[in-house]
Amino acid sequence: MKISTIKTLGQLKDFGYKSKSIKDELRDNLRVRISEGKETFTGIHGYENTVIPELERAILSRHNINLLGLRGQAKTRLARQMINLLDEWIPIIEDSEINDDPFNPISRYAVNLIEEKGDDTPIGWMHRSDRFAEKLATPDVTVADIIGDVDPIKAANLKLSYADDRVIHFGMIPRANRSIFVINELPDLQARIQVALFNILQEGDIQIRGFKLRLPLDIQFVFTANPEDYTNRGSIVTPLKDRIGSQILTHYPETIEIAKTITQQEAKLDLRQSDLVHVPELAKDLLEQISFQARESEFIDHKSGISARMSITAYENLLSTAEHRSLRSGDKNTLLRLSDFIGVIPSITGKVELVYEGEQEGAASVAQSLISEAIKTLFPEHFPKIEKLEKEDYESPYQELINWFFEESGFELLDDIPENEYKAKLDSITPLNNLIKECHPGINENDSYFIKEFLLWGLVEYKKLSKYRLSEGFRFKDLYGSYISGL
Repeated sequence: MKISTIKTLGQLKDFGYKSKSIKDELRDNLRVRISEGKETFTGIHGYENTVIPELERAILSRHNINLLGLRGQAKTRLARQMINLLDEWIPIIEDSEINDDPFNPISRYAVNLIEEKGDDTPIGWMHRSDRFAEKLATPDVTVADIIGDVDPIKAANLKLSYADDRVIHFGMIPRANRSIFVINELPDLQARIQVALFNILQEGDIQIRGFKLRLPLDIQFVFTANPEDYTNRGSIVTPLKDRIGSQILTHYPETIEIAKTITQQEAKLDLRQSDLVHVPELAKDLLEQISFQARESEFIDHKSGISARMSITAYENLLSTAEHRSLRSGDKNTLLRLSDFIGVIPSITGKVELVYEGEQEGAASVAQSLISEAIKTLFPEHFPKIEKLEKEDYESPYQELINWFFEESGFELLDDIPENEYKAKLDSITPLNNLIKECHPGINENDSYFIKEFLLWGLVEYKKLSKYRLSEGFRFKDLYGSYISGL
């Protein structure tokens, strides 16, 4: 018999269906997944040996869960993917407001219906995709919103006394019975609202105003919180924390490779951008390094976190900058340029919280310094290291290139020059071409132009060349030659 043919309580009994709590449901399905070697949470990278095993153990323990971490650490995504561990369909009493289990009805409506119709009680089926509810905790949330209250309109329509429990209008939590219920940013919930959750977490039931009604709800709670919230906007009251079975700490990607994987997965690109713009791996590394630098910057409040969304939106802006340039120049294809990174500054300034010193510097200035620091950090991985102090007889591999700029009055790379002109400009620097061939002999031609520009910017960061921002591009000059000419 297919479940789609089961329409009554009697047919459900004949089918041999056995109901179970949602926590047992999650636990049983997780056991099967683990034993079969299947992935539990997909598309979440960097948590394979840390967060995900802890989350799986919490589910096996039937715990309510608090995911504690800074913004942009996939807390909500983890909670949403838990629905994949639910049974595909569960039976409910048809038209029940709180998804009553036919074998364990808890609402007045369901109990009366079964008493009246017995085995002919109509049954409906609920898909797991409908068994997820989410609420963002804000200071204006009330007990009536999440638990329920007396509905005077219902009392008037049904001509019932306020003392009758049928006049209750259920809130979000009772309506999420037999579902996963997520409360995001739990510390933002007022303390008196958090207190209202005590009984639900400990005893599994709700109490509304002065009613004797006690509904033993069946809910898997998942909370998310930012550790900064404990001291900033609010806090999780201690008795509530005590009732949450497992608290799991999330974290940011630990390597650039993991961060790149997340960005490539999450970035929303137009296919025409992907076809139009060639992006070297070094450019992707540099983009992620900016976020790593931001998490260590003295100008940025580390407690607020640097969301993974910064890298994602910066990557989208980066490709849009290259696309915008190619549309203006008429190029059908273009190589990503290091100068295109100026286009990611709006993605950075909107996603970092500056400390006082950072505010003094200015958001745009801090963003530019992050790009500079990222270049300086990655430079030794691709070219010979530049020491602060060099011996007198030391012959720098960059000397010929520096001399070239000393002899030139000024080398300019404008933002919107066409592709062929951009390539010709960089190819005209003979020592630069020789250095690239020596340090990266097998490099792809399309990647070579980005790394040439990267080398020039790196020499600027190590005080070997100077760089000036023009209204439409950059000018590179010898550091000391420009200083002497200034004198």
